[in-house]
Amino acid sequence: MPSMTGALSTFRRTKELWPLTILVALSIMFQFANSAFLSPMNLSNFFAYFPELGLMALAMTFLLIAGEFDLSVGSFFAFCPVLMFTLHNKLGVPLVPGFLLTLVVCGLLGLANGLLVTKVGISSFLTTIGMMLIVRGASLVITNGFPQASWNTDSILRPLLSGSVKFGDFEIFASLPWFIIILAIMIVVLKNMRVGNWIFATGGNARAAKARGIDTDRLKIGLFILSALMASFAGTIDAFRISSVYPIAGQGYELEVIAMVVIGGTSLRGGSGTLVGTVIGVMLLRAMRNGIIVMGVPGMAYNIFVGAIILAMMAVHSILEKKARGE
Repeated sequence: MPSMTGALSTFRRTKELWPLTILVALSIMFQFANSAFLSPMNLSNFFAYFPELGLMALAMTFLLIAGEFDLSVGSFFAFCPVLMFTLHNKLGVPLVPGFLLTLVVCGLLGLANGLLVTKVGISSFLTTIGMMLIVRGASLVITNGFPQASWNTDSILRPLLSGSVKFGDFEIFASLPWFIIILAIMIVVLKNMRVGNWIFATGGNARAAKARGIDTDRLKIGLFILSALMASFAGTIDAFRISSVYPIAGQGYELEVIAMVVIGGTSLRGGSGTLVGTVIGVMLLRAMRNGIIVMGVPGMAYNIFVGAIILAMMAVHSILEKKARGE
C-alpha cells in the first residue's frame, strides 16, 4: 500500500502524468489495431493539425489559469484569413499588410472581449458567446457563405507559415517550429516572469491579487487579446496549408480547445495549470481523433470518446484534490 500511496501522491503533484499515461496507452492500442497509426505519412498528418489547435490551447491555458475562458476562438480562426484574403482578392491589398491589418482588427475584438468582461462586468461565457456570433456572422456576410480562394497567391507568408520539409515519407510543416518557439516563450513567461505569477494569483484569488497591487483587469484584457491573436494566427496557417478559406472553419474548436487544456491538468476554477499538460492534452485528443479514423470507427463517435475522457479526468482530479485535503 505504501507504494500505491506514493504513486497517487506523484500523480497528484504532477497532473501531466494522467493525460500522458492515457496518451501512451491509446497510442499503443491504436498501433496494435492498425500499424499505419505510427507510419510516417500518418504522423505527418498528425503534426500538420496539432500546432494549429495547440496555438489556441496555449493562449486558452493562460486565460483559464487567470479564471476566464474564450468561446470565440473558433470564429477568430475563420475570420482572420477570411478578412485577409477578401482584402487581397477584392481590393488588391498585398498579403503581408493585409495579414498585419487583420491581426490588428482581431486584436481589437479581443480587446473588446476583455473590456466587456472586466469593465462592464459581463461574464466571459456570455461575452465570448456574443463575440463568437458577431465574428462568425461577419465571416459569412463577407464571403456570402462561400470559400475564398488562396491558392493563386505569391507571398512570403505561404512558405513562412505553411511551407514544409520532407524527410522520406515524413513531412514537417512550418507550423510546428512556430508552435515550439511560441510554447518556449510562453513557458518562460509563466514560470520565470512576474506576469506569470500575476496570472496564477489572479485566477487563485482576484480580490487578494488586487490587494497586492496586481492590475487584474489589465492582465485579463491582455490575455483576451492574446487569445484572439493566437486563434487568428492559427487560422491563417490553416488557410495557407489547405489553400482555401472557409467562413465556417473552426466550428466547435472553442470547446475542443478548452477540453484539451482541462484534460492537460488546468483547472476550470482558475489558479492552477500547466502548459506542458496542455501540449499533452492537445496530443491526446488529436491522437484520439486520428486513431479512431485509422481504426475505421466513424468520425462522429469522436465526441463520445472526448466526453468520456473529460469526465474521467475531472473525476480523477477531484479525487486527488480531496485526498490532498485529507477528505
